[in-house]
Amino acid sequence: MALICSISNEVPEHPVVSPISGHVFERRLIEKFVSENGTDPMNGEPLSVEQLVEIKVQPTVKPRPPSATSIPAILKALQDEWDACMLHSFTLRQQLQTTRQELSHALYQHDAACRVIARLTKEVTAAREALATLKPQAGIAVPAPSVPAVAQPAAAAEPMEMAAEPGEEGMTEEIIQKLQDKAAVLTAERKKRGKKVPEELMPAESLSNFKQQASHPGLHSASIPGILSMDIHTADTSKILTGGADKNAVVFDKESEQVVCILKGHRQKVNNVLYHPSENLVFTASPDSTIRVWGVPSGQCSNIIQAHEGAVTGISLHATGDFLLSASEDQFWAFSDVRTGRVLTKVTDESSKTSLTCAQFHPDGLIFGTGTDDSQVKIWDLKERTNVANFPGHSGPITAIAFSENGYYLATAADDSMVKLWDLRKLKNFKTIALDERYEDRYEIKSLCFDQSGTYLAVAGSDIRVYLCKQWQELVVMKEHTAPVTSIKFGNHASFLASTSMDRSLKIYGL
Repeated sequence: MALICSISNEVPEHPVVSPISGHVFERRLIEKFVSENGTDPMNGEPLSVEQLVEIKVQPTVKPRPPSATSIPAILKALQDEWDACMLHSFTLRQQLQTTRQELSHALYQHDAACRVIARLTKEVTAAREALATLKPQAGIAVPAPSVPAVAQPAAAAEPMEMAAEPGEEGMTEEIIQKLQDKAAVLTAERKKRGKKVPEELMPAESLSNFKQQASHPGLHSASIPGILSMDIHTADTSKILTGGADKNAVVFDKESEQVVCILKGHRQKVNNVLYHPSENLVFTASPDSTIRVWGVPSGQCSNIIQAHEGAVTGISLHATGDFLLSASEDQFWAFSDVRTGRVLTKVTDESSKTSLTCAQFHPDGLIFGTGTDDSQVKIWDLKERTNVANFPGHSGPITAIAFSENGYYLATAADDSMVKLWDLRKLKNFKTIALDERYEDRYEIKSLCFDQSGTYLAVAGSDIRVYLCKQWQELVVMKEHTAPVTSIKFGNHASFLASTSMDRSLKIYGL
């Protein structure tokens, strides 16, 4: 039996019953009536919505309208359903075809991208290996023998590596991995900087106006005159380290013009000094065959590295700040741990029995260069401890070498009064600067230095000369020293220039 709403006389979808009158109503209709009148529509007595009682019934199935019960109407309904189904199927097929085409195109692009990436990765790996080992890539023409002063491949004879002595660690895999990780970081930073010149860099026109700003002649003993080497603390450029013929090294503050500390301990002159770029550590080398590590605050020697039997002629700190390269007249170069003072490896070139005169790390730290007494500049692979390339062309002992921060250029100087510039990618001498043409006497080159951006090259010898790289234009000549200049360094962003001389003075140049 169907329930009938007492208001609409239709079957209610949500029936409720009034406890006042007992009649059945559609919920929405009775709630509207009660909200307006507040009474039962059947007997007029007071009624509230809360009093209504819901009736649970089976859902009502409404009968089809009479128009849908005829055979033509049924056929039309079936036809409409069929048409809708076919239209939906057609739409799905169209979407599937479009998706297949898009997927095919995406897969083709992905495959092409993978091929390009693989080819580029292979080329980058080959280029890195070629730069690291200084071997020309396939496709780069090797310079013809008729071209003068072209780098020659390393000699066939294998370099001799000294076996690790008791207490020596050797080149462990952990150390090699540390060197590779640091090189990867530095290479990435160099690529990020690209060819953009730092905004803080001193412009060439300003640098050409550099004048002497200060002169400090009293840092070392007057009885044994001469400052032989110098370095600047990268983190605090007011701190300058000098090494003298009086067997002492001095840390000097150019801002306060005060001596911070005097480092005494070498038995002979201090011919090479280095300031740690981020710590208060300094390194000094001497012909007494020792390298000393000093703490600046205490002024005490914390380690003595005894890697050589002859005079130490050159030292260079690795970019990690933990390892030191040294060269000596005993024909060996050594790689040592500055924290422990232990010698990790010691190598000589058996094919060339000659003393080493200087040494310098490449900015990435995986290769380095050494100068020899027989006019050769040798490039070494640190990981393999092998001589990978030689640069002939000078006459006389090599006096100085310097790598540019861009990683591609190497500057070398010798007793022939010439500065030669080499392209490490092509192993080729692309520029030679002759300095003896303007002097009656031989021009003595003692030091070479690129600024930190690789924009300027400073040459120290009978005077000081600064060149603009790439154009190799001479920007300024400084002749304030009264004796040969032994060392020269740029301040941060080439904001100033510091030099030392055999006249026992430290001079500061700037605007």
